[in-house]
Amino acid sequence: MFSIKDCPAVSLAFRGNAVKLATFSLKGQREPRLGAVDKSSALILDLSSLGVQGGMLELIQDGEAGLDGVRKLYDAAPASAWMPLSDVALHAPLSVPRNIFCVGKNYYAHAREFHDSGYDAGSKSGDAIPAFPIVFSKATTAVIGPQEPIPSYLDETNTVDYEGELAVVIGRGGRGITQTEALDHVFGFTILNDVTSRKLQRDHAQWFIGKSLDGFCPMGPWIVTADEVADPHALDLRCFVNGEKRQESNTCHLVFDIWQQVEHLSTAMTLEPGDCIFTGTPGGVGAAMDPRQFLKAGDVVRCEIDGLGHIEATMIA
Repeated sequence: MFSIKDCPAVSLAFRGNAVKLATFSLKGQREPRLGAVDKSSALILDLSSLGVQGGMLELIQDGEAGLDGVRKLYDAAPASAWMPLSDVALHAPLSVPRNIFCVGKNYYAHAREFHDSGYDAGSKSGDAIPAFPIVFSKATTAVIGPQEPIPSYLDETNTVDYEGELAVVIGRGGRGITQTEALDHVFGFTILNDVTSRKLQRDHAQWFIGKSLDGFCPMGPWIVTADEVADPHALDLRCFVNGEKRQESNTCHLVFDIWQQVEHLSTAMTLEPGDCIFTGTPGGVGAAMDPRQFLKAGDVVRCEIDGLGHIEATMIA
């Protein structure tokens, strides 16, 4: 029987002591730099110019010591060290994640709609809600920045679809991580659009090809560190196409929650710093609409999660 989890009452999803970490370049330049965004999301601090070595992956690998150093720089930086966020170009916070693990059909409403859509080649009659996490991968070459255009022309089937999602960035690696230990292994959270060619996804009877076209993974705008998020299972998320709301849900509706996902993956393999877990998309995808609403050149897709920000990309021919 199709059902929805009851969402717990959470009065405070965010604690207010965020470090929002971004990868960016100065306008007119290509060199990626590491930055920290202020609480108003209006200013950015160039950590690279303040002596922080390496990029986002190196910072994640440095663990709590690296974050402590960033926090000290953040707190001590004079007003003159900050620049308008509008003066820089944001990249994907992890331009090349170490691994991308995706969990499919992981919101109750989406599991049902995708089961009934005609594009779910792996589903059997009556099993809309998976009994175990459906894990697949997405090529790291699909990752682009939070406002870069999506090359829809790469999908010759013209069945490009959107999937707004919460992404988990692994900090401390490990194997055999239990659900109660999982939070200690999370570095932070960000937003992505798991853009998909539905026909390729169906025709190949697995999801890697249809999910991995170059540019089919806008990500960002930054990583919010895990210590800021009081409850990652109480986050509202939405996706809009040309201003029309298509998806709206809350992470409390995950079939398998984040801690279960970390446990499940680390039972089979060692998770390492810089791995990303894409936690699933809610109901409302274009393939499940009547008539179907696939993306076309010129469409603007905006994915947002309260407290984390938003990403917005235009489809280009």
